[in-house]
Amino acid sequence: MPTEAESGVILDTHIWVWLTIGSSELSRSSIGLIERAAASGLVYIPAIVVWEVATLAAKRRLTFKMPTRQWVEEALSQQGINLIPLLPTIAVESTELPGEFHGDPADRIIVATARIKSLPLMTRDAKILDYARKGNLTAIKA
Repeated sequence: MPTEAESGVILDTHIWVWLTIGSSELSRSSIGLIERAAASGLVYIPAIVVWEVATLAAKRRLTFKMPTRQWVEEALSQQGINLIPLLPTIAVESTELPGEFHGDPADRIIVATARIKSLPLMTRDAKILDYARKGNLTAIKA
């Protein structure tokens, strides 16, 4: 059975930002897993994550040393990073998630993306990790 790095990994918004800015929030093991997956071209960013980053920047909850559009373009151009578009199947899945999950539309779309693509989601979001512990998702705690 392949490891997460061999099959790929989806990054939650905060994980992608931390990775891109070189934050100390990410452990060496999390960075290692992402680097191994990236070496095979298997790191994925859901399109809604780009929207979340832009929204946080517009609200001044995130600040970059360059315009947000440029930051996003550069972050998406890193080796091994792939954008997952918001497909109709993902949109529908986000409204039909099994079990109990909170109503945040962005989180629902991120979770639905991981479920539809059958890939683990790397996150530190407690609600998502709890949802995964209930068997509804494969998640990696960063």
